[in-house]
Amino acid sequence: MLYLLTRPYTHQVLFFNLLHYLTFRSGAACLTSLVVSFVLGPSLIRRLRQVQKNGQPIRALGPERHLIEKIGTPTMGGLLILIALTTSTLLWADLENVYVWAVLAVTLGYGLLGAADDYRKLVRRNHHGVSPRIKLAAQAALGLVASYVIARTTGGALGTGIAIPLLKHVLIPLGPAFPIFGTLVMMGASNAVNLTDGLDGLAIVPTIIVASVFVFIAYLVGNRIFADYLELDNVPGVGELAVFCAALIGSGLGFLWFNTWPATVFMGDTGSLALGGALGAVAVATKSEIVLAITGGLFVLETVSVIVQVFWYKRTGRRVFLMAPLHHHFEKKGWAEPTIVIRFWIISVILALVGLATLKIR
Repeated sequence: MLYLLTRPYTHQVLFFNLLHYLTFRSGAACLTSLVVSFVLGPSLIRRLRQVQKNGQPIRALGPERHLIEKIGTPTMGGLLILIALTTSTLLWADLENVYVWAVLAVTLGYGLLGAADDYRKLVRRNHHGVSPRIKLAAQAALGLVASYVIARTTGGALGTGIAIPLLKHVLIPLGPAFPIFGTLVMMGASNAVNLTDGLDGLAIVPTIIVASVFVFIAYLVGNRIFADYLELDNVPGVGELAVFCAALIGSGLGFLWFNTWPATVFMGDTGSLALGGALGAVAVATKSEIVLAITGGLFVLETVSVIVQVFWYKRTGRRVFLMAPLHHHFEKKGWAEPTIVIRFWIISVILALVGLATLKIR
């Protein structure tokens, strides 16, 4: 908004000229969302406590200590993330950029779906929310529209192709099937973050780490000079998503202030579905879907642990892990919650560095 409002006066007021620098607006977006989170956080959490009374329903089949330690903690804290992220993005991003609106639509759409899921769980006082079929159908519909818009905006073979890390300008053409692929990326990322969100701070920090990687990716891919130097596929206009990712980092850090162990609020599906969808949409727009699988490898690992557990149990009646997702397995083994969370953060940092390395090794 500020970018468009001040554009006619850039040559008259020196400060307004700063708004034409993507780096400045990205930094401002991060700080703005952080401040919004800090300002609104306490009052929003108090309101959630008043409305929810008994807090998030705790699964009886989960780790036993959760029934004692986490009872009464309110959920739907993802609202704080979405408010801060949306406010900051609308304030600092170029609102004429189609990529910004496509990614924001996926984020808010998935967040609304997650909020409906959380609300039904609170009303029913159990962990059964929106029907899985309805949830997947809604995610698919949003993803298809966003992927189609992104592909049309990018245009050409690049718009409907999959870029391969480590290889120079190699694209796997998907043609009309690309929106389906893009949808699967968004849905997969969304549900993977949702599965990871099981301990205080476990999901939000890896999300911040992956978003930090995509700040650089969006900026580099959107800049022809840097893209040519690194032999990346240049996507004009996609650099504006650096502002969105920076706002996501700020809102994530603000939420972590309240979500760190012991958490005073959980993000719920409101936050986890939205954050995963946001990362997936950014990856599709920047032609970095495979890089997302690397940098977000922790989310992939958690998801695979659930798939393996269900598959093997149905075939043999035995479990591979003491409990899935994977972080619950280590809880059952007696690891302290902060130990699990911090070690998973370290893994996420390592995977992020590997993902960044693919930008240079080509």
